[in-house]
Amino acid sequence: MEVFMKRFSIAGFGIAVVFGFIGVSFGEDLSPKDIMTKNFFVNRVKDSKSESAMTLINESGQKRERKSTGVSKLQKNGIDNMRLIKFISPADVKGTSNLMIEHSDGDDDIWIYLPALKKVRRLVSSNKGDSFVGSDFSYADVIGYKVQDFEHKITGSENVDGVDCYVIESFPVSDKVKQDNGLSKRKSWIRKDNFVIVKGENYDLSGQLYKVFKASDIQLVDKENNKWQAMTIEMTNVQVNHKTIVHFSNYKVNTGVDDGYFSQRNLERE
Repeated sequence: MEVFMKRFSIAGFGIAVVFGFIGVSFGEDLSPKDIMTKNFFVNRVKDSKSESAMTLINESGQKRERKSTGVSKLQKNGIDNMRLIKFISPADVKGTSNLMIEHSDGDDDIWIYLPALKKVRRLVSSNKGDSFVGSDFSYADVIGYKVQDFEHKITGSENVDGVDCYVIESFPVSDKVKQDNGLSKRKSWIRKDNFVIVKGENYDLSGQLYKVFKASDIQLVDKENNKWQAMTIEMTNVQVNHKTIVHFSNYKVNTGVDDGYFSQRNLERE
């Protein structure tokens, strides 16, 4: 099977969840890379619009709420996404926006607009492990992990919420990938029936369990093309006992979003 420069994603605010019949039939034995490639394509719709409610919960159980809107569009190569996320409340984050342009053949472009400073900041690849707007998700979690940046191996099968899943461990292929993403290993539980990731574990640079990801309320959002979306995702930092839960609503696909929407100029519009 030909594998392009693809990525596996858990959180992209259009988070990865697919059927993708990418040159491999169910009659064939699937390699770990085949499975991760299929997982990559689960939510690659032509475009999407959604609203999200983010809840941050600290170790004392105190909660902070944030709301945002998100728009994404698949680029002409059918692989890379463009994504613009704008926070609309509360006041301390209102107007904060993120523009992410994926590049299969190089580093992704990531910009953040901070309204208090009226300034757009461009993030470099070494920032991908940083917290996404103070949440337990990193920028790497949101934009996704390139499949070819990791060596993958199947370690077994496990049942998660009544569904049989592949268990796959993924290791960075270079020290740069390791440092840029801020992790030494990823572990993924991917459903065998539709290649949706329902659970994940990230291990820090010292090899210790760092974060645990879960996805639920998985819905078929594009029946014609068999695309799926988790409407609830959560990430828990087990080292500091802090959790972020995101609920998506009003999720619409294939509405005809213009390429021009994904611009730095639009990033600054509140």
